[in-house]
Amino acid sequence: MTFTPVHTNRNVFDLEKSIAFYKEALGYEEVRRIAPADGHFIIVFLQGPGAFQLELTWLRDMERPYDLGDNEIHLAVATEDMAAALAKHKAMGCVCYENTAMGIYFIADADGYWTEIVPAK
Repeated sequence: MTFTPVHTNRNVFDLEKSIAFYKEALGYEEVRRIAPADGHFIIVFLQGPGAFQLELTWLRDMERPYDLGDNEIHLAVATEDMAAALAKHKAMGCVCYENTAMGIYFIADADGYWTEIVPAK
């Protein structure tokens, strides 16, 4: 028996801002949207290279940004060009932590979710 990752979810306060962030920061594009007629939620699936998807969920009745607390759960993505990626993310102002000894860094979206950037192996 094997298990293949399909997607991970992040609840977001401003859906369009989040979509724009992931498009600019990681090159992810919207591939699917679920929006019921009553409009109480919208789910958007974003995808970059490969089959894995990032699911963004917006809830109409959420009136404040999400409190992520001390949660250190994060998404990790690999890149072939760490220097170019780091320069781009620094220019965007979204680098929130660098670990130069390990050769990795993290970016944060508008909701405070971290994404780890690692070198491709």
